[in-house]
Amino acid sequence: MTDLNRISAEEYKSSEKLPVIIVLDDVRSAYNVGSIFRTADAFRVEAIYICGISARPPHKDISKTALGATESVQWQYIANVLDAASGLRQNGYRIYAIEQAEGSISLGDFQPEKGSKIALIFGHEVFGVKEELLKMSDGCIEIPQFGTKHSFNVAISAGIVLWELSRNLNTPAFPPSR
Repeated sequence: MTDLNRISAEEYKSSEKLPVIIVLDDVRSAYNVGSIFRTADAFRVEAIYICGISARPPHKDISKTALGATESVQWQYIANVLDAASGLRQNGYRIYAIEQAEGSISLGDFQPEKGSKIALIFGHEVFGVKEELLKMSDGCIEIPQFGTKHSFNVAISAGIVLWELSRNLNTPAFPPSR
């Protein structure tokens, strides 16, 4: 860990976090959930909210891909995603669905307000983000794609979006990349 310039689990828990909460709604693959935990650890997100049918720790398939990140990343289970989104809004979070939808914002064009708190909604691997959740979101962010497929794996999407947000939020713990 020292050679890689990594912080300890104790340091992680007290470190500044990216002002982002990931909301997983009906993500059916425990491997995807585990991978998102690992990515959330890498970008030091505030928390993961697990909703609906999504697998939650402790689960052997999550552990296999999370590699211990379920111990570092704060998480909670909230059965109803609409309740989770309402609570986030009440706590000052801007809510963005990661979805291909009419009027969506291209990820490269998304410019969060400095100091804003963001909740990112990732939906079911086949059906995406629920319509009623799209309606209560502040917007949809779409990842540009140029091949024959029309979607990324949800865990890959989380990595792409978190990378871009970590570069654009410019918090003291996450200075702009060179």
